[in-house]
Amino acid sequence: MLSAALVALVVVALAVSVLRWLAARPWTVAGPLLVGTGGAAAWAWRRREAARWEQVRASGQRYALGQLDALHHRAFELAVRDLMRRDGCADARQVGGRRDNGADVKATDPFGRLWVIQGKHPKDGWAGKPVGTPDLQVLNGTGRRIHGGDVLVVLTNGRITANASDFAKSQRLHPVDRHLLAEWAAGSRPL
Repeated sequence: MLSAALVALVVVALAVSVLRWLAARPWTVAGPLLVGTGGAAAWAWRRREAARWEQVRASGQRYALGQLDALHHRAFELAVRDLMRRDGCADARQVGGRRDNGADVKATDPFGRLWVIQGKHPKDGWAGKPVGTPDLQVLNGTGRRIHGGDVLVVLTNGRITANASDFAKSQRLHPVDRHLLAEWAAGSRPL
């Protein structure tokens, strides 16, 4: 009995000294607690994003390049709109037409950014006329000023010239050529 009381007294004394030591050094608790909370939040966010993307992939909205090539240019714009909706842009809409001021599709992503997409649909796909710098200059001139876009994309089922790609980088535009379009349309990754 005496030994049990002695053990209890030692445990209490040890606990009190540990608590005093921690009270004098609050960062020893706060630091790991903050790191652990941040890590748990990042893990939960990644899990949510992975689950959301898996749901998107399972939704079945996919196109093969052959399907996209066969579309009329207006139907191509509607397919791009549908793919943006698939990826979580519920308000995606086709706005192209005469006097569209360089925008065929507009969409707000889950992060609140407005996407302005100019589609180029050459009938011959990769063998057709490539997207050049003038096409990007139109998007660059209207995408932010007129449409208020945050993310400006030129998207084609063909190719983009090297000069146009360089211009896009210098102006924070996002060129999407046939290869990237194929990955996105097949559902393997978000745009």
